[in-house]
Amino acid sequence: MPILVMKFGGTSVANLDRIARASKRVAREVANGYDVIVIVSAMSGKTNELVGWVGDTSPMYDAREYDAIVSSGENVTAGLMALRLQEMDIPARSWQGWQVPVKTTSAHSSARINEIPNDNIMEKFGEGMRVAVVAGFQGVSPEGRITTLGRGGSDTTAVAFAAAFEAERCDIYTDVDGVYTTDPRLTDKARKLDKIAFEEMLELASLGAKVLQTRSVELAMRYKVKLRVLSSFEEYDPEAGTMVCDEEDIMESKVVAGVAYQRDEAKMTLISVADRPGIASAIFTPLAEAGVNVDMIVQNISEEGRTDMTFSCPVDQVARAERAMAEAKDSGEINFHDLVADTDVAKISVVGIGMRSHTGIAAKMFDVLSAEGINIKVITTSEIKISVLIDRKYMELAVQALHDAFELEKA
Repeated sequence: MPILVMKFGGTSVANLDRIARASKRVAREVANGYDVIVIVSAMSGKTNELVGWVGDTSPMYDAREYDAIVSSGENVTAGLMALRLQEMDIPARSWQGWQVPVKTTSAHSSARINEIPNDNIMEKFGEGMRVAVVAGFQGVSPEGRITTLGRGGSDTTAVAFAAAFEAERCDIYTDVDGVYTTDPRLTDKARKLDKIAFEEMLELASLGAKVLQTRSVELAMRYKVKLRVLSSFEEYDPEAGTMVCDEEDIMESKVVAGVAYQRDEAKMTLISVADRPGIASAIFTPLAEAGVNVDMIVQNISEEGRTDMTFSCPVDQVARAERAMAEAKDSGEINFHDLVADTDVAKISVVGIGMRSHTGIAAKMFDVLSAEGINIKVITTSEIKISVLIDRKYMELAVQALHDAFELEKA
């Protein structure tokens, strides 16, 4: 029989009633002729509770035990859903990561999937099992210890299973009914997209859209997994949600697919740095070693052998960046006059594969922001994305103005 992968997030399995509702959706797909692999998250709030217990018990915890504890939430959900399906006379059983096995690296709390052999589950399908309910977010290291894939890792688990089992489709059930042109909370003109290209979704996910984990989109794009995002709270509709697919599967793409934003950004500027070969490495290597996630980078024109270097990072990493730069200065690796941090900025991005073949998108974006009196602090571009840093107080205005200017309400 064809295989379908269905993933249910924490809000979709938050209590027994919602697990029962999700089970009915699984039962419908079984009736449609699929063998189903269900990937489940922990019940809403449970992972945060487990993380809190770990911190209260051992502030300097053993990462291996952290994974053993935090992954237990998914085990509970998987078992409960398997029981509910059995009560509906559907042959189902739960699977923990090590039982499949989901083979991962040894990087606890941020492991990556190396391989998912399909022998065990396929054998059970052959024996009459119709649904495998798999605990998401978890796997097993080469040393035989439980690992976790990082927050949001159940999305990655689902896409990896769809690739490993050559599933017809991977459905991601969540608390939103698809991918929107921008955050509907910022403008009521936001529209749900019927289809979006992998590359556009990858950019939107990396730019702050919380619908899908970035790694899951990367996997789907690499293995050509058809990915559908839909709500577990809407009535059944076979055409519901947003399909994430190849660019070739979209008949006619709009130039801009969406407007994304990241609220908690910071702009940091090293003033009067020596402009010499290797200076960028001398700056950004210590930042990387300190775990600072640098995004946008701009270097000013050199004057008298000195230059300014500006970069952005999450606002909660500013102190870490300041410490790394101070240590690099004290060690003599770099010399700068001052380090200025602006912690009151936001990043706004327009994304669309249509930018490849259309000119004037950047000019239009800058004109729109100028007309609203919004000053641009930093600009970066890629083939399908333009991002700017602006004062945070103008973030909502910028999103709404750009959404209107590119007529995304007609999506």
